[in-house]
Amino acid sequence: MTSQIVPLEAFIDLPAHARLLGLDLGSKTIGLALSDVERQIATPLETIQRVKFGLDAAALLKVAEKHAVAGLVIGLPLNMDGTEGPRVQSTRAFVRNLAPLTDLPIVFWDERMSTLAVTRTLLDADASRAKRAAVVDKMAAAYILQGALDRLGRLGPQETEGDEAQYD
Repeated sequence: MTSQIVPLEAFIDLPAHARLLGLDLGSKTIGLALSDVERQIATPLETIQRVKFGLDAAALLKVAEKHAVAGLVIGLPLNMDGTEGPRVQSTRAFVRNLAPLTDLPIVFWDERMSTLAVTRTLLDADASRAKRAAVVDKMAAAYILQGALDRLGRLGPQETEGDEAQYD
């Protein structure tokens, strides 16, 4: 695809204290989540209502600029058996069109079960159907981003106060 689509390992070399933005691309909405500056915790941010690609991309890149984002983690909706279906093709097409509009590196992250996990959590919290509908996309984006952050934390050196670099 594009040279900006990189493996997660490439995010180790991003500038310190730069945030990552997680995306859950749906057909009607784009859920967004933001990492903290230490890239350890993902927080649901907002949901963009999809209109058409140009407007969607502009809104997304505006959020990325506002929060000084250094990279994008985009959920890849693989089928349960790991194959790629129409939703993956749609996600790849979105990224193929987005990549020329930004210099941000992009990572795909397997998002199987993210919406289901978030929905179960909301059901356990006794959230109403309307409340679930309002937050599920940005929470799914946080779930996707948190998975990538957890993996990233295991890949690179982690500085702890008073210690030298440690590796998991």
